[in-house]
Amino acid sequence: VLLGSGLTVLSQPLMYVKVLVQVGYEPLPPTLGRNIFGRQVYQLPGLFAYAKHIAKVDGRAGLFKGLAPRLCSSAIGTVVHGKVLQGWWGGSCSFWGGCSLPDASSLLQPGASKKEPVSSLEQVVKETSREMVARSAATLITHPFHVITLRCMVQFIGRETKYSGTLSAFATIYREEGVLGFFAGLIPRLLGDILSLWLCNMLAYLINTYALENGVRAPRPARGRLARAGGVSTMAEMKSYSQAVTGFFASMLTYPFVLVSNLMAVNNCGLAGGLLPYAPTYSSWMDCWSQLHREGNMSRGNSLFFRKVPAGKRYVWE
Repeated sequence: VLLGSGLTVLSQPLMYVKVLVQVGYEPLPPTLGRNIFGRQVYQLPGLFAYAKHIAKVDGRAGLFKGLAPRLCSSAIGTVVHGKVLQGWWGGSCSFWGGCSLPDASSLLQPGASKKEPVSSLEQVVKETSREMVARSAATLITHPFHVITLRCMVQFIGRETKYSGTLSAFATIYREEGVLGFFAGLIPRLLGDILSLWLCNMLAYLINTYALENGVRAPRPARGRLARAGGVSTMAEMKSYSQAVTGFFASMLTYPFVLVSNLMAVNNCGLAGGLLPYAPTYSSWMDCWSQLHREGNMSRGNSLFFRKVPAGKRYVWE
């Protein structure tokens, strides 16, 4: 919990800028710069220029708006995730690192040949299902804090103070929107988390089993226990790298769910950032998805560097 809280504090300015970009708020005009190929293009401000602008307006402390409810969400989510795993299955998955998935070599029955792994895919599916339930439970319980975090950040656009504290924000949402207001944007967030988890773990399993395992099955002359230990260590490192790569790939593919969820959490909530010209009033998250798709904005906010201004797109800046 302490490690997670520390990471949350360090990443708060990054998330703050990302949320404002996702909403479509551009406080600074594009500047003429060069892309990675050296060609001159108009670019929107990146992470550091954006953060500098926020600090100029609200001071450095302003970069940490919404930190309190986000810390609550992080701590409660970690506890709930762990309790679900321990209480139901006694699992060993980590909330921050995901499940530690088994590979084919670790799933052998006594006396079985190494060429015949026993139901390794079934074991991966089982472990992933456990992690899915635990993460979904944590997301469901902490989503109200997530909604408050986003709305505290989006207040920067209209300079509102409607959500000035965590407890008062709970009262405001309940008074104006009822219980459902606490779960705005929940469905796309859950769908994105579930799809990302399954993509990541299944791709990692395929790579570890059919690429890495098969790649080292060629017979080699024995060189003693030390050499074998070195080979095991190298294989473990390669598998950890494959997990990181597949996790990044899965997060890229499911990013539109994150974007839609965040937009629905602030849409039509009485803040300037949830109304025109930044966003129309969406009837549902699918309506939001379809409009973003038509506008070509499904990846808005995915990158905070080298943000080229697309041709024909309109942005609102001061």
